[in-house]
Amino acid sequence: MKFINFLINPKIYLPVIYIIIGIISFALIRKIIVTVFKQRKRLSVKNNKKYNTLMQVIIDCIKIIIIFLVVLSILSLYGIDVKAALAGLGIISVLIGLAFQDLFKDVIVGFSIIVEDYFSVGDTIEVAGFKGEVLHIGIKSTKIKRFDGPVMIISNRNIDKVINYTTTNSLAIVEIPVAYEENIEEVEKVLNNLFKKLSKELEHLQEDIQIWGVEELGDSAVVIKVAVKTDSLEQFDIQRKIRKAVKQEFDKKGIKIPYTQIEVHNGK
Repeated sequence: MKFINFLINPKIYLPVIYIIIGIISFALIRKIIVTVFKQRKRLSVKNNKKYNTLMQVIIDCIKIIIIFLVVLSILSLYGIDVKAALAGLGIISVLIGLAFQDLFKDVIVGFSIIVEDYFSVGDTIEVAGFKGEVLHIGIKSTKIKRFDGPVMIISNRNIDKVINYTTTNSLAIVEIPVAYEENIEEVEKVLNNLFKKLSKELEHLQEDIQIWGVEELGDSAVVIKVAVKTDSLEQFDIQRKIRKAVKQEFDKKGIKIPYTQIEVHNGK
């Protein structure tokens, strides 16, 4: 009987109900926010990343507000004068401000990042020498994942200088060494024909592949530089494909690519 009375005590079951209501409320509000932002993203494909980032920050804020309200409700249930407690916050606001000034800075910088569109979730950025993809932007910190796996979590207030590699197109540059005995004009004709074909076949190109000309007269090779504008961060893949195609074409045409050779002499 005592156990049943314990269970039906409002101070026992009401906190659980408040928590459940908080969880359900957060889930419903989150679903509404996600639905609204999905509709916005359909209308503006260009700003998808920005919408994703802003949506995540709003959801984080809603979560904090709901947790705060649930805690206040539970405290009032146990006889704590919430109004007096809130009024008392005005007296110690200065102390709280000093204690949480770093948190306030994080929040302000976090909103500045989104409003000013410094970067968004999914962008590739470099902060404090760490380069990677932005996984999450919160009101307190930002998560960045490097391409080889490690994740850096940095407080927003510490993000002062950012390099964003996603906002503009990239440039793929390839240097092609050719043996001195080859006819440069003939080599450039072969490359021009090859690049006309590649420019139609390769994806993520912003323009046709261009031959910039002879870049260097090296010790053992004439270096021809070629370049092409690509979609953001696609330059490395394009460079690899161009090198492969050039090697295959040179093999077909009998054009020599010089390489280092070592002669070994046996002394007698």
